[in-house]
Amino acid sequence: MTFVVTENCIRCKYTDCVEVCPVDCFYEGPNFLVIHPDECIDCALCEPECPAEAIYSEDELPDDQKDFTELNAELSEVWPNISEKKDPLPEAEQWDGSADKRQYLER
Repeated sequence: MTFVVTENCIRCKYTDCVEVCPVDCFYEGPNFLVIHPDECIDCALCEPECPAEAIYSEDELPDDQKDFTELNAELSEVWPNISEKKDPLPEAEQWDGSADKRQYLER
């Protein structure tokens, strides 16, 4: 089992989750974070730390977010690892909770 970063992280990229991860399984893109599924130890520390509530256990993913499992796996293979907290994106508060953000995902 793994945890998955979902759509609401796009254009927010809060990194509170990164700070608590004991195995450094987060990877950073221009405006989104992902979790490497083979590195995640299912400790559940990241989920409550996400201000955007964008992290779910794989078995609790909403139906409209299930494709993010594959997206996290794919992007974690090409994006650099992140292990320290950074400032969120400048417009994070504006984008937090916005619908239909997939189109804004930068690879």
